[in-house]
Amino acid sequence: MNLFAELSALAAAEAIEPIAALNGARVERIVSPPSTASPEGFWYDQGWAEWVAVLAGCAGLLFEGDAEPHRLGAGDHILIPAHRRHRVAWTAPDVPTIWLAVHFPSGE
Repeated sequence: MNLFAELSALAAAEAIEPIAALNGARVERIVSPPSTASPEGFWYDQGWAEWVAVLAGCAGLLFEGDAEPHRLGAGDHILIPAHRRHRVAWTAPDVPTIWLAVHFPSGE
């Protein structure tokens, strides 16, 4: 599998594709179409930790309580602790944003 393959087929809606899973951890490719955002008022509140990297495009990741989203461009990454409420504020307006996400037990 190529992380940059078949993007045109995924243009209509956000696509989450599993890549690998082992010992409670999983790796996913996420492709967000241009100008994607979490629904107004929606927050992710996951019971696991997530490391996410932007491979192409860019996005704003907003954590609850923060005044401004964290801007992530190609090559940027961030660790999201379990139960750290967050949402996608925006993605690139003209190209898909490709993410690599690693979900793993939080150790709580």
